[in-house]
Order: sequence, then C-alpha cells, then structure tokens
Amino acid sequence: MTRTELVEIEGVRLLATLTTGGEIGLLALHGSNEGGTAELARSVSERCGATSLVFTQPGVPEPVHIPSPRMAVEHCALLRVFLSQVTVAVSLHGHMRRATPRSIFLGGANRPAARLLASGLSALRPQFDPVTDLAEIPAGLRGVHARNPVNLPRRGGVQVELPLSARTRRPGWDRETPDNPPRPVIDALVTGVRLLAAKSVTHPAR
Repeated sequence: MTRTELVEIEGVRLLATLTTGGEIGLLALHGSNEGGTAELARSVSERCGATSLVFTQPGVPEPVHIPSPRMAVEHCALLRVFLSQVTVAVSLHGHMRRATPRSIFLGGANRPAARLLASGLSALRPQFDPVTDLAEIPAGLRGVHARNPVNLPRRGGVQVELPLSARTRRPGWDRETPDNPPRPVIDALVTGVRLLAAKSVTHPAR
C-alpha cells in the first residue's frame, strides 16, 4: 500500500511517499536534491518487498537541502509509521566528493548492518569501493547523529552515500532527463538488503 503526505519542515514543503512492506526500510530523505536516490529506494524496496519512504519537492526548480537530523519531525505522520514498522533502515544519499568519486560510504549507527550491506555492494568492485570504516568516512557523511532518521528505528540503520555515477546516468545536471540508476548498483543494493533481511540483524545500534 502506498500513501502520501504533504509535510512542511523549516518552511519547506515536501511530499512524503510511503510504500509499506517488510521490516527493512529504504529511505530517500533528499529525493529531489540527490539524483537517483528516490529511484533507487523505490526500485530496491519493490524488488525486496521492503518498506520505503521517499521525500521529494516536486515542481521546485532549486530544491532546498535540509540536513537529515532536522528531518526527524514529530508532525510527519508517515515518518512515524515508517519508524514503527521497520527494524533496520537503509538511507540512500548522494555525495560529490571529488577526491573519492568511486567510494560508497556506509555510515549510520548499526555498524554490523553496514558491514553486511557492504558485502552485497562488494559485487560493484572495482568500479566502486564500499567503505565501512568510520575513520575513513568524511565526518559530514557518517550519518551517526542520534536524530538522523536512519538511526531512529529499533535497531538503527545504515546511511549509504553514493557518488554521482553510482546513482544516476543522467548527463550533468539536466533536470529534464529522468534519473536512471545503473542496474548493477540496483542489483547490489538488492543483494545487500536481502542479506539484512535474511540475517535479521539483531545487533543494537552502537
């Protein structure tokens, strides 16, 4: 079942779209800012039977980026439903770090889940390199803030920061062309999410 809700956060109007499924949840908090993340969340959750929650700013030419911890607002009913239903979250984001254009950073509070998800993403080597050591992840991409929605489910979650080429094949910043995530990345994320579901990651968030 899919439900939508218009929510305002810090004066910014967003459309939240929740598709209910299993206990692993896919998040795209910046679906209009970080190209391909909304499409990845929808595609992966559909193939895995997972739950997904996607935030977008439809029709806005220059979407506003709200830091993830500030998106954990109590008045977003669909976020509350998402958090009550999922056990572990996988939050998809995009990074533009020129020094690490092949790195997929796996942050978030649930470190065992991050390593398990990385084992699924290892199929992307050598084109992309999954990184799970928090010391090697830029501080702003670690996703360990207690208020970050990825860490609010019962067992926390994994923040996945993807470089541009891992989340969209759209040329440059042409917003007229739909985002089209690479199929190998979709497949690898599906493998990783299925591993999370099969292993029932029971480790508490750390």
